[in-house]
Amino acid sequence: MFATRTRRELRPVTRFARAVTLVIGFALVASTGVSAQPYPGKPIHIVVPFAPGGITDVLGRALGQRLSEAWGQQVVIENKPGGGIGQVGTEYVARSTQDGYTLLVTADATFVTSPHIYSKLPYDPINDFVPITGLGISPQALVVHPSLSVRTLSDLVDLAKKRPGELNYGTFGIGSSGHLNIILLEGMTGTRFTPVHYRGAAPAITDLIGGHIQMMIVSIGLVAQPWQAGSLKVLGFGSTGRIAQYPDVPTLAESGLPGYEAGSWYGLAAPKGTPRDIVIKLNTQTQRIFDDPGFREKFLAPNFIFSIVSSPEAFAERIRGEWAKWGKVIREASVKAE
Repeated sequence: MFATRTRRELRPVTRFARAVTLVIGFALVASTGVSAQPYPGKPIHIVVPFAPGGITDVLGRALGQRLSEAWGQQVVIENKPGGGIGQVGTEYVARSTQDGYTLLVTADATFVTSPHIYSKLPYDPINDFVPITGLGISPQALVVHPSLSVRTLSDLVDLAKKRPGELNYGTFGIGSSGHLNIILLEGMTGTRFTPVHYRGAAPAITDLIGGHIQMMIVSIGLVAQPWQAGSLKVLGFGSTGRIAQYPDVPTLAESGLPGYEAGSWYGLAAPKGTPRDIVIKLNTQTQRIFDDPGFREKFLAPNFIFSIVSSPEAFAERIRGEWAKWGKVIREASVKAE
């Protein structure tokens, strides 16, 4: 027969089992509390893969400030420029934890032009990110130095055809919008200009004002002041319609380039695998922020930025459409950077 333990002998074992059960229970409760913690439960980091001061940085900081106010949680803006067109900061986000605490605010080039220009990127623009929403679009102005004897786009085209390749223009990097929008203009007008590449819009604008280059196409907000001061001439805007602040300035489309648009757009993305509920929460709150008239008046209007906030799906569709459009332009012009 098997020996039978007395109730007294079982008590130490029972007490031990109960103690273990309590410890496991506390651990499960603690674990559940952490996993169920509402987002955001700690500081959010928004990475801007460009230097401070540009449109992307302005949008990132404005969004971060309002997210912090809405959620009562710190939002840290990290500028990580370098590696071509924002490759360093973009790769950093792509390799970050997929928990919604590291986000990317970047320009269109990250997703739609760099993949066609660089033979190898340190990130996959489609498979490494989940789109959250577009943020804003900044129409560009075609500007020339006052010494250039042109007043309209037609004048510029006529001059360029008489002097093919002699007029040079500044860009803010190979494959930047300031580069590709001139290439698109060349293709539509049968002209040829010579690019001079800079490490940003600011030094290019400085050289344009100084007369070292003849022209460039750049965000309206960056040249409004020197234009108003007479240091530059504006031939037209790349917007879809006339800008309310400057109703007398024609669009480039109505100046002889039907369908032509020139601008940069900006968006918010997260590492691929970020939970859907976090993506939706970020999307919903961003829409509230950009729909606020006070936000538009303070941050968007002075920089000539127009909201393109939408659903994650609509933003993904924008990326696909622009990817195809610029891929064709880049292939036909044989634009490459290494």
